[in-house]
Amino acid sequence: MTTKDTALLLLDLQNEMVDPKGKIGSGGLAKVVEERGVLANASRVLEKARKEGVPVVFVRLGFRPDYSDALSVAPRIEKLKANNAAIVGTWGTEFPDVIKPLETELIVTKQCVNPFHNTGLMNWLFARGVKSIVVGGVVTNLVVESTVRAADDAGFAITVLEDLCASPNPEWHKFSIENILPMFASVKTSASF
Repeated sequence: MTTKDTALLLLDLQNEMVDPKGKIGSGGLAKVVEERGVLANASRVLEKARKEGVPVVFVRLGFRPDYSDALSVAPRIEKLKANNAAIVGTWGTEFPDVIKPLETELIVTKQCVNPFHNTGLMNWLFARGVKSIVVGGVVTNLVVESTVRAADDAGFAITVLEDLCASPNPEWHKFSIENILPMFASVKTSASF
């Protein structure tokens, strides 16, 4: 992995998910994020990426106020709708100050779990000659797994930074980190970045 062909993807580390006032974070995810030091770890990795010239992509979940852009009919989407969560243009789809994107950094807004589906992210990476990606985010067993699986199918070398990831249920996180993600990616800690 070299800085020339690597990109850092921070997945769904948005206020709605990682802040205790967030409509999703308040359900326990923010507490786990805090206990695991996810945002502090992400901040250190982000600083290092910027210093080394590694392109950074911020991915977030965001919908129109009427959810007309939500294609999934899964129960989790109904829960988002019931809570009026992750509406584009609201505090919930912005990022905490500790990892606030620079104006020059790409923000990808998705309406599903997979950040490559119906977004320009894959083309953006290919256009820049990216061959490997480093990822971290919430939720481990959702967006992180989905990103890693799709990126593997596309031929990227992938590193998951385990201490930049969390799930509301620590067992889900552990199972994903130990059993699923190693089939597609190298699993490391932020210290290795």
